[in-house]
Amino acid sequence: MTLFDSPAFEGHEGVHAFFDEKSGLKCIISVHSTARGPASGGCRMWPYASAEAALEDGLKLSRAMSYKNAMADLELGGGKAVIIGDSRTMKTPALFEAFGRAVEDVGGKYWAAEDVGVSPEDLAHTRKVTRYVAGLTGHAAASGDPSPVTAEGVFRGIQLGVRRRLNRDLDGVTVAIQGVGHVGAFLAEKLHAAGAKLIIADVNEDALHDVARKTGAQVVTPGAIFDAKAEVFAPCALGGAINLETLPRLHAKVIAGGANNQLADADVGRAVYDHGVLYLPDYVINGGGIINVAGEIRALGKDEAFDPAWVETKLSRLMETLDEVLDRSKTERRPTHEVANEMARARISGAEAKKAAA
Repeated sequence: MTLFDSPAFEGHEGVHAFFDEKSGLKCIISVHSTARGPASGGCRMWPYASAEAALEDGLKLSRAMSYKNAMADLELGGGKAVIIGDSRTMKTPALFEAFGRAVEDVGGKYWAAEDVGVSPEDLAHTRKVTRYVAGLTGHAAASGDPSPVTAEGVFRGIQLGVRRRLNRDLDGVTVAIQGVGHVGAFLAEKLHAAGAKLIIADVNEDALHDVARKTGAQVVTPGAIFDAKAEVFAPCALGGAINLETLPRLHAKVIAGGANNQLADADVGRAVYDHGVLYLPDYVINGGGIINVAGEIRALGKDEAFDPAWVETKLSRLMETLDEVLDRSKTERRPTHEVANEMARARISGAEAKKAAA
């Protein structure tokens, strides 16, 4: 199958591959849409099994960012960068400077931020050679690590989902968290403070035991997290966690987490709905981080200081949008992911039409 025939391609405006022999950089930057503004999305570093796997992941993540930014009502399009490599052993300042040159070559159509395997400290090296990086520290417009804001949005979304599906608050509710990295760890602390009981799993044992120590969470193996007796399942690791094999194992009545592309495919979304499980679409519930990044991009464009109040306003409106998705799903008797996709596409199409008429 060629690039243009891939279901994940879905009208991408540009797909850019970069290689730097000296630093070892192998990178793909995917730009799905710039209808609403320059594409923005995180940079992920992962030891993909093949270049094809990296491309497929990048395309899916880029498209999801278009939907995410549209649903958050941001003046940004969707893009994503993936670096092929092991973040535990291959990260160097030279590699991230090379990545910066790649971002610069895309000509301002893509703004980078942190994602799995990449930290704001890594991107500080990228910022040395391109201005198109956000989610940093050290200047007036800087927004810092977006992970806490992502976690805050997911936390509020879980509150909403539990209230609507279980008709209660979080106190005493058991939440199974798959992945306690940046977002998952912050989420665990918020849920613990709200009185939730936690079951957690992660391949990183240090992170796992640190979160368990702080929250009293029960630790299970990565494979056992799907069998946890929990009312809420929160995927906060890589995509595709919900599939036709894992779905029947879940005890949860609510699926709400920070991971991107949680559903393996659209058929799984329909199956989730048919099982009576309330799924909070990932690119809606986890939009807090990109809102934070957008606040930095906005401040840089206006030559102003970062405005946390602007971010809070956008995050509150995003929760209203999530409520609308759930209302429409109930009224129209359709899966939540279908409703959210329809809303996102409509917002992007509206921006495209406005741009064409200008």
